[in-house]
Amino acid sequence: MVKIHYKVVQHDGGWAYKLGDVFSESFPSKTAAMTAAKRVAAEQHIPGNTTHIEYQDESGVWHEEIALGDDRPDADVTG
Repeated sequence: MVKIHYKVVQHDGGWAYKLGDVFSESFPSKTAAMTAAKRVAAEQHIPGNTTHIEYQDESGVWHEEIALGDDRPDADVTG
C-alpha cells in the first residue's frame, strides 16, 4: 500500500496543505488548513470504481493504466 503525507505549511500569506510540490488553496489559519488536510486525507481511504486512466508524466510520455477502485493509499497529515 502506498503511503502519502499531506503537510500543513505557511503559504501565500496564510496556511495551506501540500502533497509533494502541490499546494492547496490558502487558508486564514493553521487550524483551518489542518482541518481541510485531515478531510482530504480521510477521503483518500474511500474506495471508488475501477476505471481506465491516461496521464502524461513529467517527461511528456503518455501512460494508460487500469486504476483499481479499492487500491487506495494510506494518507496522513503532518505539520
